Amino acid sequence: MQNITSTAGLKHALQLLEVEKALNEQLLKEQFRLARKSLKPVNLLKNMNGKSVTPDMIDDILVPAIGLSTDYLIKKIVVGKSDNNGRKLLGSVLQYSIANYIAQHPDKIKSVSNYIFQHVFSAKKNAHFKKQSD
Repeated sequence: MQNITSTAGLKHALQLLEVEKALNEQLLKEQFRLARKSLKPVNLLKNMNGKSVTPDMIDDILVPAIGLSTDYLIKKIVVGKSDNNGRKLLGSVLQYSIANYIAQHPDKIKSVSNYIFQHVFSAKKNAHFKKQSD
């Protein structure tokens, strides 16, 4: 870049930089929007292009989903709509500790979730078969 010696040159250079900044902001916003859109679960599944889903892939999705939903539910139960700073702090501490536990013990979380899913779905199947037999 050349040295600017006049005020007119300085104003012109500032205008060019402002235009460049605005353009970069627009590009960054568009890039962020596209990244956010591509990370939605529906789009992740669409982008698999017919690849088969393996149990490891399900576990890789299931454990973080369980962790995030558990964190959210615990914080909502503890804090609710309270403005009490003590409850908010307790909710944050519980959320952090549960997230830490889930990250350190994913096998336990998988086994508990598998147990729950097996019993929930088997109960629904048994109820469905009882209705059909009646």
